[in-house]
Amino acid sequence: MTKSLLGQLQRIGGALMLPIAVLPVAGLLLRLGQPDLLHIAVMAQSGQAIFDNLGLLFAVGIAIGLARENHGAAGLAAVVAYLVTIKGAEVFIPVPPAALLGTTGHLRDLAFEALKTDDLTDLRIPAGILCGLLSGALYNRFYKISLPSYLAFFGGRRFVPIASGFAALLFALAFGLGWHGIQEGMSALSRAVLAAGPWGLFAYGVLNRILIVTGLHHMINSVAWFVLGNYHGATGDLNRFFAGDPTAGAFMAGFFPVMMFGLPAACLAMYHTALPERRHVVAGLLASIALTSFLTGVTEPVEFSFMFLAPALYVVHALLTGAAFVLMRALDVHLGFTFSAGLFDYVLNFDHATHPLLLLPVGALYFGLYYGIFRFAIVRFDLKTPGREEVEPAAVSLQAAPADRVRSYITALGGAANLQSIDACTTRLRLIVRTQDAIDVEALKRLGARGVVRPSATALQVVVGPTADQLASEIREAIAAMPKESLSTTDSHASPAGQGPAATAARTAAAAVVAAPPVAVETVAPAPAKEALRGLLIALGGRSNVRSVATSSSRLRIEVASAEAIDGAAIRQLGMRGVAIAAADCIHIIVGPGAAAAGASLRELLAV
Repeated sequence: MTKSLLGQLQRIGGALMLPIAVLPVAGLLLRLGQPDLLHIAVMAQSGQAIFDNLGLLFAVGIAIGLARENHGAAGLAAVVAYLVTIKGAEVFIPVPPAALLGTTGHLRDLAFEALKTDDLTDLRIPAGILCGLLSGALYNRFYKISLPSYLAFFGGRRFVPIASGFAALLFALAFGLGWHGIQEGMSALSRAVLAAGPWGLFAYGVLNRILIVTGLHHMINSVAWFVLGNYHGATGDLNRFFAGDPTAGAFMAGFFPVMMFGLPAACLAMYHTALPERRHVVAGLLASIALTSFLTGVTEPVEFSFMFLAPALYVVHALLTGAAFVLMRALDVHLGFTFSAGLFDYVLNFDHATHPLLLLPVGALYFGLYYGIFRFAIVRFDLKTPGREEVEPAAVSLQAAPADRVRSYITALGGAANLQSIDACTTRLRLIVRTQDAIDVEALKRLGARGVVRPSATALQVVVGPTADQLASEIREAIAAMPKESLSTTDSHASPAGQGPAATAARTAAAAVVAAPPVAVETVAPAPAKEALRGLLIALGGRSNVRSVATSSSRLRIEVASAEAIDGAAIRQLGMRGVAIAAADCIHIIVGPGAAAAGASLRELLAV
């Protein structure tokens, strides 16, 4: 149950990234339009409009991010739910008579509506998040619903906005009647966190880095950046910073020393400690991820390069991040961003910040700390950071055709039948798979993946860098274009039409291979006995049909001359964990931890 909950939370964390990705354009428009820069009112107002409607953006973005196939119907349902919630809650919120003294007629009506709208300012982002979650869940539950013939027009996806609108009435009722209690609770939370001072900031910084491994850091970011505090109607550290609150920026400033100086220094330390003969191999990788961190504040490629190789070093990184928040607060440095704590945001928001030049000496300190700690730890404990591994996997050429790269990713992820859900956030593929045993981690690394995280038995995250969203779309498109029979996950016992019993039997065996589930229910020994391997060779169509045998993680990867000569049912009866076709001439057989030994024995049998 805990793993299932973790999988759901990491999906929500990924969905939050879609509306957050809109913020850079809002920040650019708002900042560039100010009098001290371009002084273009239409740009400033356009950027402000995005910040004023963040609740609606969160509702739409989260709903689409959670919906199957990221379908836009869920976004429409979220708009309906959000409007019903906000306008419905307004009906129940009372306006104190004293606030309307001195107003009459139409002016009184305008003041009445303005007071209600202003009173709901703090509600908009939490309401947007809840409406997004509601609409995404309702879409996944009802997008295929069938209604009676006289209501058939409203079936399927058209039903989802209707259901969302009615369900949102409960939100309107809850927020409207309990608004003052909710408002006081949010205020108490803000006061408690802000009153915690340095300790609250330290805890936030540490948790933010620790939770990256699960993808849940977006959730605490959303509270800190969009909920905590209130300044003339603007809530959250990020919104208050751009609204001119001189106390805002505390939950953002601490990232700048780490992202612009600390992690690039860690990359330099990893380069200097790489084996001399391999430095030229890792130089490009380390330089690119260091530059990405420095310019944009995207740090996951750097962090995943040492997170699992040196967990203790990652804990030190998390503690240093928390300390950076405390240090920046002590120096009264207030910095803000719309995307992340990189050079671009630092320069654009320089005039909006408090004591921004102090970042330079703090950054120099952090550069020295990270470089010294990383270099000492890598050498002292012989950590296998990039360039120090015993076997350096070769990266796929950047000139490789995109279609071949996508097909290679699908194969490394266990084939199309193994992928139940394909999403992405800033730098990661976020997947739901049928079985983790089918994942070829080494192949993913050869394709350029920088890390793999398994939050639960079926949830998988692959760190690929800023191209994650584009890659996820390409994988979905490639799978959608595949023949339906190659995506089947249920056994088929029907005999296909053919000419003669031999042809029918061959086609039936090939269909059984395609239709075989990725993981069978039988329990098998770590390595099959030689008798089983002899039977496997026969089931594969004999020596003449087997071209090559390779192993990868828990699988045998067998190239064959003809798939029709394979007896899929016989293979499963031998106790193999799963069978799947990766390509027209390539069969994957999952045998478990004994795959390497089984592959060697099978090659010996072929050589006899």
